[in-house]
Amino acid sequence: MNRRILLSTVAVVVVVAMLLGVPLLLSAWRIVEEFTREDMKVRLDQMATEVLSQQGQEGLIQGRLDTEPLRLVVPPGGRLEVIYPTPLDSASRASVGEQFVEQAIVESLSLGVSGSLRLEIPPDEMRAAQWQAIAVVGGLLILSIGAGSVVAQLTARRLSDPLSDVAARAARLGAGDFRPDPRRHGIPELDRVSEVLDAASVEIAERLQRERTLVGDVSHQLRSRLTAIRLRLDELAEHHDSYVVAEATEALGQVDRLSQAVDDLVRASRDHSLDDSAPLEVVEELGKLVSDWSAPFRKERRRVTLEGSPGVTARATASRLREAVSVLIDNSLRYGAGTCTIRVRNVRSSGDRREMVVVEVADEGQGIPDDIAPRIFERGFSGGGSSGVGLALARALVEADGGRMELQQRKPAVFALFVESGAEQRRERVVHSTGGEPR
Repeated sequence: MNRRILLSTVAVVVVVAMLLGVPLLLSAWRIVEEFTREDMKVRLDQMATEVLSQQGQEGLIQGRLDTEPLRLVVPPGGRLEVIYPTPLDSASRASVGEQFVEQAIVESLSLGVSGSLRLEIPPDEMRAAQWQAIAVVGGLLILSIGAGSVVAQLTARRLSDPLSDVAARAARLGAGDFRPDPRRHGIPELDRVSEVLDAASVEIAERLQRERTLVGDVSHQLRSRLTAIRLRLDELAEHHDSYVVAEATEALGQVDRLSQAVDDLVRASRDHSLDDSAPLEVVEELGKLVSDWSAPFRKERRRVTLEGSPGVTARATASRLREAVSVLIDNSLRYGAGTCTIRVRNVRSSGDRREMVVVEVADEGQGIPDDIAPRIFERGFSGGGSSGVGLALARALVEADGGRMELQQRKPAVFALFVESGAEQRRERVVHSTGGEPR
């Protein structure tokens, strides 16, 4: 940031200096030439006065023109040519100074019937004065650019350091560090941002504390109810009817899995870090889920199937992934038709080319109407008369693991969950441990 601000400011200074400096250089060049020509005109006026005084009242030069007074006014290295009238010749000529001036600067003065004057001087002295003026103006331009660069560097440092501090503070806030920072930078706008971040950090910390307290209370109530259900099921498991015992045992397994899911969700709500988590075997994890949903689908004379390679791993929380896919399976059971197919495969992200795992849930039903498809992930919206929480919750669970959920196809409906591949996590660990790219 410091470099960008510095380069942009210096570029502006250079452009402004050029826009002002180039015309100033041209003006200095022309002004020196104008001064030289004005001096020549003054000399010609003095010479004309001398020539007219020698002509007298008759307006003629008797004999030859006295050039000695004129020689004193001719610049060194210059040449003066005088045309004057005499009784014998109306255009007699006389010259003073050099015989020839190379690349001369010429000024002339007409005296009418009294003749004319032509003054030539060498350009060396004028050119030297012009280059001196150019050097002075150029030096001032370089000095102004240097001063502007110093000011730009000080300004860039004064702006970039506070902006970097504010960005770092925002990053810490996103990482869960809600401690206020009393530092201020003396820039009203940035100090205002710091004050807003302070207020936001306090409010977010209070909200998170309330939510964690609520989650703890809810989980406690759920565990209490699940414990009561388990006690009832334990009694049924001792029934003399083998069918009742089998159903009670199956229900006990469901209660155990539900208790584990509640524990996992509570633990995940308190710890959002996935950096140290082991890669999740997606097909193995979803295989348990498909087993749980097979019985409800059989009652509806439908099937739920799982397709995918057992070696596919994802960087995700098991409880979040199960709950998100459970929402989609439940929607397929309630609103879909035919076989519900769950496909697991690896794909490449089109943006940053990261390796991702996609879990697709599809069925053979009528799909989702076009008028409600854009709103199906909105919390509280339902096209089937339900609470409208399921899909919104599923998307939130997937996004909590850094993934995304989307409706890939409307008719028949195909939902897709994208989570980061466990292979990416292994590569990151190799790079971190070796300090380079994996070979």
